[in-house]
Amino acid sequence: MTDLSRPGKTRVLLSWSSGKDSAWTLYQLQRDPTVEVVGLLTTYNQAFVRSAIHGVRLSLVRAQADAAGLPLLAIPLPWPCSNEQYEQAMHTALEEAIQQFSPDAIAFGDLFLEDIRAYRESRMAQTGLEVLFPIWATPTDQLARAMVDGGLQARVTCLDPGRMPQSLAGAAFNLDFLTKLPAAVDPCGENGEFHSFAWNGPMFKWPIRVEVGETVTREGFVYTDLTEVVA
Repeated sequence: MTDLSRPGKTRVLLSWSSGKDSAWTLYQLQRDPTVEVVGLLTTYNQAFVRSAIHGVRLSLVRAQADAAGLPLLAIPLPWPCSNEQYEQAMHTALEEAIQQFSPDAIAFGDLFLEDIRAYRESRMAQTGLEVLFPIWATPTDQLARAMVDGGLQARVTCLDPGRMPQSLAGAAFNLDFLTKLPAAVDPCGENGEFHSFAWNGPMFKWPIRVEVGETVTREGFVYTDLTEVVA
């Protein structure tokens, strides 16, 4: 395991979903003088060439990495994808990442789901990497407002219509959005109520300009397509 008290910077690989929590995690790591972020690790649906779960075009995820000034290791996942296939793909990708980036640690943007954290720690134990959760246990109402106040800009790309209004699909993640969330919905969507794409903020060198496209319902979830605006 990595000794984070040793002199020198800790080389951190960041698990990247394309959403606001990943982006805010990156910002916290960037602000830590003891840390050097060396790369982003993301998964995508090979059939649709979109980020897994969030449904964002892989080209937009690559644009985020460029704006952050970091290399992106994109892991293709089959569709459909069993848990065994997912774990094998992650194992292979982590071996490649360790060779490519020589990280000391891997970071995740999880907030409070203990089972997810335990799963990640269990799967990462065999890699020898320290597992970091930079924004863990931050009250999500405070965290959501800190993101907005801190200049993070994002749009909702996926939501569960059984838990929140479909009219919020494609909405900007801002204070107005937070006031429109049903009381039972976590302000950061940590229970899977919604997912987002971060297009601007202090973690990026420039904004990724996007426009809102078609909204569709697929397998019980509502997805809003985003496309990059090229100047």
